[in-house]
Amino acid sequence: MKRTHTCGELRREHEGLTVTLAGWAQNRRDHGGLMFIDLRDRYGLTQIVFDPARPETLKLGQEVRSEWVLQVTGRVAPRPPEMANPKLATGEIELAVESFRVFSRACALPFEIDEHARVGEEARLAHRYLDLRRPAMQANLAARHRFVRALRETLDGLGFLEIETPVLAKSTPEGARDYLVPSRVHPGRFYALPQSPQLFKQLCMIGGCDRYYQIARCFRDEDLRADRQPEFTQLDLEMSFADEEDVFAVTEACLKNAFRQGGGVEAAIPFPRLTWKEAMARYGCDKPDLRFGLELSDLSDLAAGSDFKVFRSALAAGGVVKGLAIPGGDAFSRRELDVELLEIAKPHGAKGLAWIKISPAGEYSGAPAKFFPKERLDAIRDRLAAKPGDALAFSADRAGVVNASLAAVRNHLGQVKLGLVRPGSYRFAWVTDFPAFEWSPEERRWQSAHHPFTSVNEEDRDFMLAADPAREDSGLDRVRSAAYDLVLNGSEVASGSVRIHDSRLQEKIFRVLGLSEEGIRDRFGFFTEALGYGTPPHAGIAPGIDRLVAMLLGLDSIREVIAFPKNARAADLMSGAPGEVEARQLRELGIARLEEDGAKA
Repeated sequence: MKRTHTCGELRREHEGLTVTLAGWAQNRRDHGGLMFIDLRDRYGLTQIVFDPARPETLKLGQEVRSEWVLQVTGRVAPRPPEMANPKLATGEIELAVESFRVFSRACALPFEIDEHARVGEEARLAHRYLDLRRPAMQANLAARHRFVRALRETLDGLGFLEIETPVLAKSTPEGARDYLVPSRVHPGRFYALPQSPQLFKQLCMIGGCDRYYQIARCFRDEDLRADRQPEFTQLDLEMSFADEEDVFAVTEACLKNAFRQGGGVEAAIPFPRLTWKEAMARYGCDKPDLRFGLELSDLSDLAAGSDFKVFRSALAAGGVVKGLAIPGGDAFSRRELDVELLEIAKPHGAKGLAWIKISPAGEYSGAPAKFFPKERLDAIRDRLAAKPGDALAFSADRAGVVNASLAAVRNHLGQVKLGLVRPGSYRFAWVTDFPAFEWSPEERRWQSAHHPFTSVNEEDRDFMLAADPAREDSGLDRVRSAAYDLVLNGSEVASGSVRIHDSRLQEKIFRVLGLSEEGIRDRFGFFTEALGYGTPPHAGIAPGIDRLVAMLLGLDSIREVIAFPKNARAADLMSGAPGEVEARQLRELGIARLEEDGAKA
């Protein structure tokens, strides 16, 4: 056998046992008469010691360098008490070498395989196979494995079937750009890599599979951020004869088990729920971080009639005035209030932020305070649940600008400035009743806020069916969808909905979205035909596995939990993808490369 034990397995109870280990040489320490090598594998690290009484073995050991791959046979011996390492699982023993073999040598490394070595991300990605040897990356991938295993265990226990859906499918351009794959057999035609298995999982419901899931690989050609990759993994699930309550219960059971097994975290269920309107009113966004308070309040009624020009102008233009309390904000400097917070709000359209300080004695100061009687200031203070020693921050503008800017300020205050987030805390929340449609001024048509297979709230269905989809003022923006998002610590981690199971309603939705009969038939003909053969009510969701595992482990980037990720430019620095292809391959596919000026090469 290549090994009898792993490098993280041996303990005091193995004393006297002759064993064989295999792994990488972490480092070598030559102490004159004795020489030590730390041997490492995925499971841990064992100290091996070379006895001067075996000069031939010692001589070979002195040749070993970092990251050589070795096989070592020897006897397990206790370390002297003063040499024990309580921080190491194997720290009470060492392996006295009797024989060893070099499987392979390693050349000079581009960086150290050491947790404390500072290595740039580009170097790590260019030599990802080395980066994967680091204990932190090994731990991340092991946690991801346990997380996914727990999802499978939970769903198997609930009667779900794991079903694979096609990776080569038809392009149905909605949302992000598709990755297209040219067909050699069908010149001029293209497959698309799936942005999600949406249609296929609904077809599984029409096919009577009842409960489907898949650890699905998905692809989106979009600009990257820390939590975005061109290819990513999600838990995709769908349930027949189910509504959102069933989906919530299954998702909560899955994530409770996965967080426990993946990271030893106990997630409290059921998760709290907010409607989209409530989330926007209280937090200014539909991805609220519930780990701290600092809720927003609408102050338009209290600001009405004020001579404060900023408030008066915003309200006269149909806008709103909202605010939040800043605990201890009376101690903030003018620069912190006028410059720092404004810089946070500016990217979201804010032209300025107003503020009022409340001294420990309860006195008010700040530009708006001069334009309100004390009774009105007291009412504003009470609505924002502020107290002496706090400050109040205000935004006055269109509702969208006010919500977005104050949401950013709130997150900055809670997550950074005031340090209100307790380390290792996880707060989930469901957000429901999203708007079903959004008007696109550029395209002069309504667009689906979720996706075109999402049903609408039953209370709004009749209104939606009667509305004129050609008009911007038709009121379709007030129609609520049967969509829901799962939010964790201020990030969306899952999105789902109750689907349309009525072919007539599906056709109406397509018409609202501006699709012609020919367009519907061309893009979705196979699906609309399937709906006509008896479709059960069904609903589903798709939690993002990469993002959830990264958040569970407290990591900033999902690249830390993906074995071979792309960089911020969607490139694989290790393999060189995307790369050039031979002209012969392009000719076989019927593709002609164009120069930058548009002329054929």
